[in-house]
Amino acid sequence: MQNTTQTLRYLSLASLITIGLVGCGGGGSSTPQSPQPPAPNPTAQQLPLLGEYISRASFANPHAHIPAQCFIETGGGTQNACLFCHTNGVAALKLGNNNPQAGLNPNIGNLQAEYAFGVFDYPQVVNSSINPWMNTLKPEVLHTAVAALGANAADWDMQTYIRQNNWQAAFAKRAALGALTSWDAGVDSPFRVFPSLNPDDLPAKADGFVRTNNPAGSLFQDEQGLMTGWRAVNFMPYGIFTPLAGSVSGIYIRLPKVFMQTASGAFSTATYAENLDRVAANIQNRLTSEQTHYVGAASNIEIVRGQYPLGTEFAHPLHYVDVQADGSNPAISPFPGTRAQRVKEVRWMIKLHEWYPAEFGNTLKEESAPVYASRTDGWIENGTGWIIGGFIEDAKGELRPQTPSELTQCVGCHSSNVRQSDVGQNPVFTSGTGNTIDSTWALPRKLNGNAGWGEMNYLGFKANSNASANQTPGTLTMPEPVNQYAQQGEFRFFLDHVVGISLYGDMPATVDAFLAQKISTAQGYSQDWPDLNAAIATKNVVAIGQAQRQRLALIREFTAKGAYLDSAKRILPELFLPTRADALEAARRYREVAVTQRFDFGKDVFDKTPASLQYFRDEANAYTHQNGTPYVVGEVVTDRPINTTVGDFTYGVGIVPTLIDENKPFSAGGTFVPDYVPLLAPD
Repeated sequence: MQNTTQTLRYLSLASLITIGLVGCGGGGSSTPQSPQPPAPNPTAQQLPLLGEYISRASFANPHAHIPAQCFIETGGGTQNACLFCHTNGVAALKLGNNNPQAGLNPNIGNLQAEYAFGVFDYPQVVNSSINPWMNTLKPEVLHTAVAALGANAADWDMQTYIRQNNWQAAFAKRAALGALTSWDAGVDSPFRVFPSLNPDDLPAKADGFVRTNNPAGSLFQDEQGLMTGWRAVNFMPYGIFTPLAGSVSGIYIRLPKVFMQTASGAFSTATYAENLDRVAANIQNRLTSEQTHYVGAASNIEIVRGQYPLGTEFAHPLHYVDVQADGSNPAISPFPGTRAQRVKEVRWMIKLHEWYPAEFGNTLKEESAPVYASRTDGWIENGTGWIIGGFIEDAKGELRPQTPSELTQCVGCHSSNVRQSDVGQNPVFTSGTGNTIDSTWALPRKLNGNAGWGEMNYLGFKANSNASANQTPGTLTMPEPVNQYAQQGEFRFFLDHVVGISLYGDMPATVDAFLAQKISTAQGYSQDWPDLNAAIATKNVVAIGQAQRQRLALIREFTAKGAYLDSAKRILPELFLPTRADALEAARRYREVAVTQRFDFGKDVFDKTPASLQYFRDEANAYTHQNGTPYVVGEVVTDRPINTTVGDFTYGVGIVPTLIDENKPFSAGGTFVPDYVPLLAPD
């Protein structure tokens, strides 16, 4: 009965949305069309979209929604990557998020200050303060798993591998099902909800719209060609999907057909562009008082603060990094921004039912609720209005649907805080962060104006064809975006609080060497850039702590001088781009995960365990393993203590402080920021 109820809820909404997306042949924008929706594609919605309620206790990683980045140490509070996810800022604005995580919700606590990971069914289920991300934590374990398969990663030709197109073959499986203009092919198949975005139609045109030569994949025709409805989004990335972090994104959005039509029913690119601009302005908190509704045939649809309209769809290819790819040479890659032809994943979202965050207040999510997902078709419900799909490489490098366990990782970043029983449905597991707006990351950080409607190009990357394998591979051509609320460069704000280039707080050797060259007393700095690895080698926690504090102070001197930018206010490429050799080695390590299919144990693999995942605490701030065994300096942090008092509200929850001091001001080396908001300032 539960499955039937859930299916009917989605089927009724999904059928309406599918009708709204079905194409009308090649009708031009100047040809009047009936505002009534056409008959649905006969192949669509023939079968209901069926999922299952699945307990996370059955997963190899029951706490897959807590990403590996959350387990890092903070260098005694000198690094705070936590603030970029665990913030009160968006919820305080009442902007599509009710999940404050920096102390505003007492039921959640302050996730910048404590490793207070929630648990379910403890002690029957392993607690969440034991780090499950073994690929990231101990790369040597992954290497052993590869060797056990008889493979030798050193023999792999990674340059050839990343320049192979595995996306098109996966799309062909979706295309064979029909319904190319709908989100749901409507027939049973593992590729039923694979995004109907044809990679052959990419890159998008200069205005960001994706046009096609295939009438079966088009919704209408404008002066430039057949419109698919998809539009590319160019945004400022976080320290997660960046060239130096080893993965780069494309993002594409599509609204239902009614948003593409004028009041008379005629298709209009201008009308569609205006509605997309209103969606972006709403998500970015920039609507004017007059912009209360959408326009054209959608003029009766009210704009709900911080929310996408029903039927909004996203496609998100996640690419390997190819530092020779800037879109100028299709033989390398048709994509800009170091986006290789090969994708690691193709992700997808569609909003199928309304969710109003203000209705729930400071609720406590039902941690033990099951996920609602498909075991075969690669989708999961996030509990707050969206279905999320995911397709990832199999051992041969071809795309396959993700498992419910793998998809639960997606819910960890794309959801929010809600008690599902309050909305009259069966409880479904939710999670999410404090920084998303209606469960999304990219559109809030869309670049301003027309620069934001186009292929994701990573601040206008241009490759240097003459660069050697160990040289900086190119330049950036766009200035650094400014954070609207911090009123400073977004990358500067990141460096000032993370002292690293990703949410792991890691500093690649090339970046470390570059900073050592730039930051010295000879060049007017208060000290020379300290060698953290040398301090770590001493196993002296006093020396290590001193080096970490010096690096924080010096990186702030460096950014205050504007020395991280060139004369045109562009981020220095040495701080943003890997060398070709490093990018290929990072791709090789990730391919080890694909070959072993160990995605449940981490997708981020370093050449060795990062310092941020090792134990360097002094005696005053020490903690032990959960079994009481003391840590030794430099040991890999595999687990942290939890509350073991039976009956306590926080029984099984982590109790170790991060050492990020809520009361220490920025001027004294403080890194705590409770109200970060991930929005960019207007030009």
